[in-house]
Amino acid sequence: MASASHLRILRSLTWANMSASERSQLCARGLADIFDPALRSSINNIIEDVRQNGDEAVCRALATFDGVTLSPAQLAISAEEIAAATVDPALESALIDAISHLRAFNEHLMERASAWSIELEPGLFAGEKITPISSVGLFVPSGKASYPSVAYQLGVPAVVAGVKDIALLVPPAPGANGAVDPAVLVVCRLLGITRVYRANGPAGIAALGFGTESISPVRKIVGPGSPAVTCAQVEMQRHGVATMMLLGPTESLLIADHTADPVRVAADLLIEAEHGTDSSVVFVTTSTELAAQVDAELVIQLAALPEQRATAARASLGPNGGVVFVSSLSEAAEVANQYAPEHLQVAVDENVVDALVDQLVNAGEILIGQHTPFSAANFLIGCPASLPTSGFAHVSSGITAEAFLKRTAIARSNEAALRRMAPSIVTLAEHEGFPAHANAITNRFTTGDHS
Repeated sequence: MASASHLRILRSLTWANMSASERSQLCARGLADIFDPALRSSINNIIEDVRQNGDEAVCRALATFDGVTLSPAQLAISAEEIAAATVDPALESALIDAISHLRAFNEHLMERASAWSIELEPGLFAGEKITPISSVGLFVPSGKASYPSVAYQLGVPAVVAGVKDIALLVPPAPGANGAVDPAVLVVCRLLGITRVYRANGPAGIAALGFGTESISPVRKIVGPGSPAVTCAQVEMQRHGVATMMLLGPTESLLIADHTADPVRVAADLLIEAEHGTDSSVVFVTTSTELAAQVDAELVIQLAALPEQRATAARASLGPNGGVVFVSSLSEAAEVANQYAPEHLQVAVDENVVDALVDQLVNAGEILIGQHTPFSAANFLIGCPASLPTSGFAHVSSGITAEAFLKRTAIARSNEAALRRMAPSIVTLAEHEGFPAHANAITNRFTTGDHS
């Protein structure tokens, strides 16, 4: 058995021996690529082209970056094409299975997201009403593979939230002469999404933001993708389009102790590791023996993967991630909270799992036990799988129906309540130098007022 100091796949790190700079370097993933000056310049050129030239620019980007020649009339996918899309019955059944879980999860969230009001003092009421945003664009990537799971992970929450205008954008499948994966179209049909477009990612995102001759604009754009896609979403915020936190490249962190099954740990580490050479996978453990067993098992399991996936996994588990040795599960929680992973799995002794989970505060999701692998959550469980990456789990959450809702404050005061508040309002208005603010109060209560 290989020792922890002679691991073949996993880069070996010890948290206690790492400097603050080394810890920050482990946790700093994704942002450099997304905000690379050359990439930003290129993306802004595409955005400006779309802003000025509309459909023509969208088609130009498809030809330049995707090798697909389409006319503007082909950007929108017809109702007939959506209706005619078919997939293997087993796949359609799996899509329906996943959608049912997601719908239940998000419908429960909607039940909790109800209007409310409170009487703050006699005669003064304040609360909120909750309404869906008016329009949204959902980006479903298609570069390295097809992702119908992203289509329903984004589409179901938007539908359940009640968004009236939902557009879905998907790049054509590589080498398919402009065709898109029929599984994505089946998802659209199952969800009732009829506004579907094929376009290059950054150009399509710009088109959804500005609007073109064929593509109507939306108020918010969400969806994972390459650094170019993410950069385009960030840049479109300067043009008044709302976007979400960063969604990609993918990443995971797995905490395990001596009780974990090394075969399952290895298998679960490979789930997110196989996405791409820009992915990052971190294995945090208190056991050097487990790490050696997992590393040996990774050698075996990697040999069974296609070369492209194996190459991605080696990068994710080696230079991009690795195993971090800790002296306790509390220290493991410290690592996880600083890293703030997109996906987090806990595989520890059942007697300590609750105490560990209580300490975990920064993660897109927390999956408990070795019967809850990342792939189950990615595809079927029903909790959000479009999750914050690059450390944004410190401050944001995954995409659920709440991402497509907005809250509007509502207040109502009677005369008695306003009279009670008047001295405080006037005092604050005078301190900040806003006489009209104060006059709006004092003029109401002067002799001869009509209140």
